[in-house]
Amino acid sequence: MDKIIIKGLRVFAHHGVNEEETLCGQHFVLDIEAQTNLTAAGLTDELNDTVSYAQMIKTVRRVMTEQNDKLLERAARRVADALLEEYDRLESVKIRLMKPDAPMKAEFDYTAIETERTRNAV
Repeated sequence: MDKIIIKGLRVFAHHGVNEEETLCGQHFVLDIEAQTNLTAAGLTDELNDTVSYAQMIKTVRRVMTEQNDKLLERAARRVADALLEEYDRLESVKIRLMKPDAPMKAEFDYTAIETERTRNAV
């Protein structure tokens, strides 16, 4: 199976359990791997035979900003489910949702969760 990969997508949103996170917002970073069959697109060179990366990014931004979730787990699941619902060609998606500025008293690159959803599990 082939993959479409979007790495390091930055989105400003208002997710978190702390009041300041939901009021002020912060940057989130997403890595997305979507499994699909790219054979036809490789042969025809036609956008209709694949999934538009630009449209996928619009979906992710919309889902990340349309509501505030307390947990990264919930936000990532909503992103994964939306991608599978909106793009029939996708068989599965893996989302890594990173929170580089999580308000914790520690030095770290980011906190993150990773979830994988398949079409049958939506």
